[in-house]
Amino acid sequence: MEPSAWGNRTTVTEFILLGLTGNVGLQPILFAVFLFAYVITVGGNFSILAAIFVEPKLHTPMYYFLGNLSLLDIGCITVTVPPMLACLLAHQCRVPYAACISQLFFFHLLAGVDCHLLTAMAYDRYLAICQPLTYSTRMSREVQGALVGICCTISFINALTHTVAVSVLDFCGPNVVNHFYCDLPPLFQLSCSSIHLNGQLLFVGATFMGVIPMILISVSYAHVAAAVLRIRSAEGRKKAFSTCGSHLTVVCIFYGTGFFSYMRLGSVSASDKDKGIGILNTILSPMLNPVIYSLRNPDVQGALKRVLTGKRPPA
Repeated sequence: MEPSAWGNRTTVTEFILLGLTGNVGLQPILFAVFLFAYVITVGGNFSILAAIFVEPKLHTPMYYFLGNLSLLDIGCITVTVPPMLACLLAHQCRVPYAACISQLFFFHLLAGVDCHLLTAMAYDRYLAICQPLTYSTRMSREVQGALVGICCTISFINALTHTVAVSVLDFCGPNVVNHFYCDLPPLFQLSCSSIHLNGQLLFVGATFMGVIPMILISVSYAHVAAAVLRIRSAEGRKKAFSTCGSHLTVVCIFYGTGFFSYMRLGSVSASDKDKGIGILNTILSPMLNPVIYSLRNPDVQGALKRVLTGKRPPA
């Protein structure tokens, strides 16, 4: 810490992240576990991207969005896990103030796009199942690109707003963050100034990034469920529920952990629990997504086999 230019108070120039554990004996084990998880996650999501690229059957709007989701998962886990691995190797984690704020921005940018992309995927399933005759025109390439652009724009505004709001807070000590990456709740606990505005911004952000998307997803799937139950063929119902079930599983994991993390700002003692939720949100969810989307999907499974064996798709 160094003296502030605005007075006698000291200003934090770096944060010390406590990480997952202070037990030096456990750190090599955690390093191996999370390095394995990172490699599996990046490899799995790149495999999904490769499968979508090489398989003509997967050149559809649903897999266009899934490809973007895989890119976001790679980005989210890369923002948090490699710095954590470096800290485990060094047995300490001193993060410069600017690096901490940057990590905060990129994490919320990528996670925010994830939120709205899941909503776009639900809308895609609604059009495909409930409006099949107009699906191809209402979900054209232009519409797909526009939806992804809207997701990115909303998330950028949200992430920039929170980052600027945090950057104007006073951090005059202590500078120890009880987490393994820089995030809003643990930084709020260290602020010397009022976080009332930040709490209000977080509430508004949670509404636009969480509540509204969840309402839209719920409405879309209510229509989908009603339409699927009207399908007479048992095989048709099974196929429709299979594709929607994968998406709903990802939605439940992502939003469940997200709401748990950000709706309990008043609970200072919950920081250790937040580390577990952070692992679910930043590591487990991106790692499971390729498994969830490919487990019951023969088209993706076939494309993955061709990617791994080097065979060309059938003409």
